[in-house]
Amino acid sequence: MSLAPRLDLRQSQSLVMTPQLQQAIRLLALSNLEIEGFIAEEIEKNPLLEAGATDAVDRPEPVVAEPSESGGGDGEAALDIDRSAAFDEDSPADRQGALDGGMGLGGAGNGAGPEDGPDLDGFANPDISLADHLLAQAGTAVPGADMFVAAHLIDQIDEAGYLTAPLLDMANRLGVPLARVEAVLGVIQTFDPTGVGARNLAECIALQAREADRYDPAMAALIDNLDLVARGERARLKRICGVDDEDLSDMIRELRDYDPKPGCRYGGEPAVAVIPDVFVAERGEGWGIEINGATLPRVLVNRRYYAELSKAGGGDKASKAWLSDCLASANWLVKALDQRQRTILKVAGEIVKQQEGFFRHGVAHLRPLTLAKVAEAIEMHESTVSRVTSNKYLSCKRGLFEMKYFFTSAIQAADGGEAVSAEAVKSAIRALISAEGPKAILSDDTLVDMLKGKGFDIARRTVAKYREAMGIGSSVQRRRQKALEGA
Repeated sequence: MSLAPRLDLRQSQSLVMTPQLQQAIRLLALSNLEIEGFIAEEIEKNPLLEAGATDAVDRPEPVVAEPSESGGGDGEAALDIDRSAAFDEDSPADRQGALDGGMGLGGAGNGAGPEDGPDLDGFANPDISLADHLLAQAGTAVPGADMFVAAHLIDQIDEAGYLTAPLLDMANRLGVPLARVEAVLGVIQTFDPTGVGARNLAECIALQAREADRYDPAMAALIDNLDLVARGERARLKRICGVDDEDLSDMIRELRDYDPKPGCRYGGEPAVAVIPDVFVAERGEGWGIEINGATLPRVLVNRRYYAELSKAGGGDKASKAWLSDCLASANWLVKALDQRQRTILKVAGEIVKQQEGFFRHGVAHLRPLTLAKVAEAIEMHESTVSRVTSNKYLSCKRGLFEMKYFFTSAIQAADGGEAVSAEAVKSAIRALISAEGPKAILSDDTLVDMLKGKGFDIARRTVAKYREAMGIGSSVQRRRQKALEGA
């Protein structure tokens, strides 16, 4: 074999994704509100693009599914590609718009404008952090010489309102007597919200009880034994507090009224309403499926302005090339948005077809479904379906659901019949536990037997896993909770 350098010619084929195709694929994973922001950026960059009215948006005709058949537009295959390269597709929608479907699928109350009722956002807590709120109070309640101690103490209070640093360490760090730090902390513990600056739950509750003038010896003993309250040991609590059943029940009810995390009232991010991307409603024997056009602005290509710029540019080749690029980019964006909408409708239509039992009868009829099954039915790639269902929400008469919600794992039926959805099993577990009596708490083994009676063949460890995933305690925890609620 020769080791001398040489030149070789080789011919090969490869799939090259253009920037426009990458952009079109990225658009699939964005919600309608994210698309709105993306369009605004494109309009700023491209002089040939302009926004139209949202009520006249050019969008695909609503799908009428019997039970669900939806057609795709030309060029959908361009978006149906297995793209392994990483793109930033998962940014959450951070703005909200009006709810109104063109077919009136938005549900009751969605058509009301701001003038039709009060602005509920006006009732939200002011956007102020807990530290700022405490510092403002310290400015008037703490002497100037102790203000630096107060500032350091407030800096060590977490978002729940608890002091996280030991006072002795704080005193050594600041070089001041421990008594001085304790005195300043005592002042901070009088601030609003009541209970702030506590070093543990018992102290937090005690501060609130003192504020309510309910911190008598019996209540103090109860607060010192919160572990017994959690375990429901009423007999021991009565002996320790020196009260009877009626007084103990009243004291426990008072405990429930106190806030264990007073600091959480401040500094939290305001809740943002989830806006549906797709509306689904019954239409005769089938289903109507429509894109939420209220949050999808209309995009137009201003061809008249293009003609004017072409004439004004004269024979400048650079100007003509730039203008041609703007026109091509504008046309591609309009086409990509249309393909996106048609693809979303196609996927949503197949979801409704596969999960028709859920839409008609509820979660108990939710069937096992995978991305691959939907992709095979609509003849697209599984990655395309995954992108389409990311960050998208579907609104129907049963509520608002993330489109990923309809894809669930399968649980084998006890009678060997058709497998059932894991969500249906969770719903059955929740219903059984909700119906249990205070003296008939269901163990996981009992739940297994009852679920088998309903046709669900499920192991005990799976019941425990689903129960914990739903935030439901064990039978022992629920029994204690029922006992406290009956106090």
